[in-house]
Amino acid sequence: MPHRIRAARAAQYLAVRALTAHGLAHPLTLALLAAASTAAARAWDRGHPVDTIHTAPGQRARRAR
Repeated sequence: MPHRIRAARAAQYLAVRALTAHGLAHPLTLALLAAASTAAARAWDRGHPVDTIHTAPGQRARRAR
């Protein structure tokens, strides 16, 4: 199941890059945002909590210890 988390993170990363490069209205950005939300929903459906996909900076620091 960790591959679902990796897929969601990768899709989110690609969507953010497209958003930065092309803007929100670009068709590529919209398609990648849809893929990212689908990947996150699949991970959620498999029982992964949202914070495993989007961790706050404070959470990352505590996990690194």
